[in-house]
Amino acid sequence: MLYNKDEYADIIRKRLSEPRFIHSLNVAEAAFQLAEKYGANCEKAYTAGLLHDIMKEERAEIQREYILHNGEKITVLESLNKQVLHQMSGAAYCRIELGIEDEDILGAIRYHTTGKRDMTLLQKVLYTADFISADRCYPDVSVMREKAQHSLDEAMLYSLKYTIKDLSEKTMLIHPDTLECYNSILEKMKEKE
Repeated sequence: MLYNKDEYADIIRKRLSEPRFIHSLNVAEAAFQLAEKYGANCEKAYTAGLLHDIMKEERAEIQREYILHNGEKITVLESLNKQVLHQMSGAAYCRIELGIEDEDILGAIRYHTTGKRDMTLLQKVLYTADFISADRCYPDVSVMREKAQHSLDEAMLYSLKYTIKDLSEKTMLIHPDTLECYNSILEKMKEKE
């Protein structure tokens, strides 16, 4: 199935603030480039990047409705963290409202914030693209961009360590999928040693 990038861009332009819209375009471009580099489907990567934050600025109660309508359960941790909710509701919205049934794209959107154990190539591409997009300017973003050019796993491990440390220093909840993602990548790296 071919995805209409222009149509999706129009949809997100209406749903997102200008900075978030620009971020989505930048993530789509970064995802395309990473997909090209690592052998993932470039069209799917661009589409997932474009749509990954489609629910980011939506009210939490509407996000919950989409998630439940999509047949997912919401844990207490997820209900307390809108950052996690938007990845779940984003995948649900794309399935329900946009008719996207491609599990690669939906899975990439669904786990672009937390990660998860045993991520697919496309999921890793989107997760990493969200961290290195051109609009990002957090400390160490240049290190993250450099690592992304050498290894998705190294880039993800670096970003996961950064995220876990940042969340714990702020006494914020850490989703178990994030910890599982970290452990999964580290296990695979250690097996290769």
